[in-house]
Amino acid sequence: MASSKHRSPLLLGIFAKPGKLGWLLGILPFLICIFSYSHLSKKRLDENPNDKLTPSWSKMVQKTKSLMTVPDRRTGELVFWDDTKHSLVRLLKGISLAALVSIILAILLGLFPAGRELGQNFVNTLSFIPPVAILPILLVAVGVGETSKVALIFIGTFPLMTRDLTLYVQHIPKEQIIKTMTLGANQWQLVYKVVLPQLLPKIIETVRLSIGAGWIFLIVAEGIASSEGLGYRIFQARRYMAMDTIIPYVLWITLLAFLADTILRLTTNHFFKWYKATSKR
Repeated sequence: MASSKHRSPLLLGIFAKPGKLGWLLGILPFLICIFSYSHLSKKRLDENPNDKLTPSWSKMVQKTKSLMTVPDRRTGELVFWDDTKHSLVRLLKGISLAALVSIILAILLGLFPAGRELGQNFVNTLSFIPPVAILPILLVAVGVGETSKVALIFIGTFPLMTRDLTLYVQHIPKEQIIKTMTLGANQWQLVYKVVLPQLLPKIIETVRLSIGAGWIFLIVAEGIASSEGLGYRIFQARRYMAMDTIIPYVLWITLLAFLADTILRLTTNHFFKWYKATSKR
């Protein structure tokens, strides 16, 4: 009796194998969003050509092109690129500082029992504080300049980054630590030669997960106390219901975050192939 060959379903079921249909499934949600917005915009503009809530794609492209290429009459800067520069610099400073402090604290809390007893509860408590709630304190303490914006990003991201990295350090096999010390390495050689090399890809992964939160804190800070930046421009446009500015800026922020995430992911895959393999176990 001939046995029939089992075939996995293409779409439905936990054992489905979309195969070549995978790329279509990947872009399908985006196509649905684009089509839905286009349909809604056309319907509203047909009813009211002056509707500001759902501008047409052509109007948004025209407005964005103007912001990209026409200098501001007051500052002489190209508004779109000037806002992008200020926001990216603030985000980079805040995330970089948070990552650096998180690495130091993760090693102290993850390797040294005294450090864990001293700082574990404190860091855990900090992670429960809503960062946006302390923005008024930052504005009073350090003013409305760059420091308050960078500080908000730092305060909003470093506690969770520290907790994540600390947990990873604590899961480094004790056998590695014991063997390294047995072979004559001191504690700082252990950190430099054993812990840090294993921690590097986890740092990149943690930064990837923190970028979204960093953008949230940046937009809030720029919207409340700033005169330039992507968040400032969005809040300013909100006063005039200028959705032809707000929507392109939101899409641009999303694209920047996606590009940053992709670069960090490719960096991990290229330089730390062993980490990708072990993380799948």
